[in-house]
Amino acid sequence: MNEELLRAWRAGADEPWTVLLDGFHPLKHALRFGGAVRQVLTADRTGLLALAAELAPDTVPALESLAAELPEKALRTLAPRLHPTGVIALAARPTTGANRAALARRPRSAPVVLLEDPRNLGNVGAVIRLAAGFGAAGVVTTGDLDPWHPNVLRGSAGLHFATAVERLALPELPAGPLYVLDPEGADIRETAFPDDAVLAFGTERHGVSAELKARADRLVAVPMRPGVSSFNLATSVAMGLFHWMSGRPPGAPLPDGRRGAGA
Repeated sequence: MNEELLRAWRAGADEPWTVLLDGFHPLKHALRFGGAVRQVLTADRTGLLALAAELAPDTVPALESLAAELPEKALRTLAPRLHPTGVIALAARPTTGANRAALARRPRSAPVVLLEDPRNLGNVGAVIRLAAGFGAAGVVTTGDLDPWHPNVLRGSAGLHFATAVERLALPELPAGPLYVLDPEGADIRETAFPDDAVLAFGTERHGVSAELKARADRLVAVPMRPGVSSFNLATSVAMGLFHWMSGRPPGAPLPDGRRGAGA
């Protein structure tokens, strides 16, 4: 039985568009937001179901069907950095076509976050987690970094499945007015972000490129104490999305129908 599970896992992991979910929280979010989870392996099936019943009872029926038990030693041959929750899963990432269709959908009720040439996998994961929490329409990256890298998925806690995540090449951009966060811009407190905005962020060291700044409909700056070099990328995105959300009426539902913190 163990060999059969291992063979099935390795065959699935080699399929195009397959991603690894390492730990309970990425798996929970993939199931909750409609991800196509193919296989779930755990060292303690009873413990996994108990954890799900406590933290995410909505996922229990799917886990009862999907979860199979494998000794921890065998699990570590598949995921050497096994998460403390002792569970791994394989899921199919949405196709590029599906992500592009979601990003192109108009009218749009929430902004798209654009990360120009990001470098840090953990930061990109944190941004995706923020975007999902605020109800952003998606996260788009440019450059070489794969926004579906396993370390990005770990940083997002699997919330890739709650928003559209895609890599594009400049000059291609999602539709909508382009608001670029840049130190030379107008004070963010004087600018309202429309729901269909594209909010663009550059790297902490170099900021956004001259090419992207030239295409901006508006340059916007977050006030910062003199002598401080920059804010962390994920922090900047959080401030930008919170600024957008603050323009919505108190208690208004987020774009997917969920309400804010505590829902």
